[in-house]
Amino acid sequence: MTLLILSLSRALPTLSTLCEGVLSHDGRTVAQAVEAPLTLLPAAAGVEIVAVVPACRLSWHRLALPKGALKAGMFKEGGGARLRAVLDGLLEDRMLDDTSQVHFAIEPQPRPDEPVWVAACERAWLHAWLAALGQAGRPVARIVPELAPPPADAPVSASLHVTGTPDHAQLMLAGPDGVTLLPLSVATAGLIGWPEDAEVLAEPGVAALAEQFFNRPATLQTAPERWLAAAQSGWDLAQFDLLYNRGTRTRKHLSALLSSLFRAPRWRAARWAMLALLAINLVGLQAWAWKENSALQARRAAINATLTSTFPDVRVVVDAPVQMARALADLQRRNGTSSPSDMETMLGQFKAAASASSTPTAIDFIAGELRLKGLDTSGPVLAPVSTQLQAQGYSLQVEADSLVIKQERLP
Repeated sequence: MTLLILSLSRALPTLSTLCEGVLSHDGRTVAQAVEAPLTLLPAAAGVEIVAVVPACRLSWHRLALPKGALKAGMFKEGGGARLRAVLDGLLEDRMLDDTSQVHFAIEPQPRPDEPVWVAACERAWLHAWLAALGQAGRPVARIVPELAPPPADAPVSASLHVTGTPDHAQLMLAGPDGVTLLPLSVATAGLIGWPEDAEVLAEPGVAALAEQFFNRPATLQTAPERWLAAAQSGWDLAQFDLLYNRGTRTRKHLSALLSSLFRAPRWRAARWAMLALLAINLVGLQAWAWKENSALQARRAAINATLTSTFPDVRVVVDAPVQMARALADLQRRNGTSSPSDMETMLGQFKAAASASSTPTAIDFIAGELRLKGLDTSGPVLAPVSTQLQAQGYSLQVEADSLVIKQERLP
């Protein structure tokens, strides 16, 4: 999916505020650097927007949370509110601002019973930017920090990022102690002990200065590349009260995507292809139904022809199989040949299915229906008899004190 990664400005948003960012089609390489006001940013349809919070807008705190605070589903069934109250209590004495005015986020996949990193930023500023982007039709799907402390299992324990211009160079250190921002000067060298194995990444304008200052090669990294690397991290600052707003933003994003699929000019070819595919399937379904119906009509005509050619006395065909069975039974009776609907045949079938002790006291035979009286009509006794008669094409029913046997093929 195409990503639009926006670096949020330090100031509050306005209609004329320029937004810097990067457009990436694969999430790994920079396709285009972006700099435009909110309303002129690339359309959100088909694009996932990731907001990058500048390093200067975040503070980092390493906290040992109470046991059980990071249980599974901590943001469900009131767990988020309880965890937020725990963070307020632990950070109340560490922050200058009131904790109710600060937004907190916990590191991704925290380990239970181990200290965790907590990122903090001004809530009003973050909410203002999210609202402005939403009103401009660019809802944010994810929020990430520009720099974050490396995970405990990271291959590199620290990284140095040099940005700005040679006259106003700035250093950002991301390491085990958090993220530190300092102006790059000789004076800062005496304040902090730089990690010897730390990777140095510098923007092109200050790369030579970084190599001179740290006496080691510097890897070139532009601001768009740094924002793209931030989007690849596992962080998402949309937690606590922003967790539900994130779901709303995602639904709006999907709604905008569907609207684009049905209306945007760039999807016109796809829409025509979908309509053509649907029309082809409908035509094919109709052709297949017509073919099957024709085959069924041909089989019915063949059965009717067999009936009229075998029994010329049948003038009107209504139900060929039933009429043929009736005509065959009448022919057998006229010729003195036994048929399945004769009393003798039905009694023989019953005798073969029932036990030798099952002897009826009375027998009635009317219109192909045999009634036997004086027999045991309980279920356990009749079940095997009914099964065997059904296999021979007869049905067995209990009516009052009689057993009724008749041929199933005849009405």
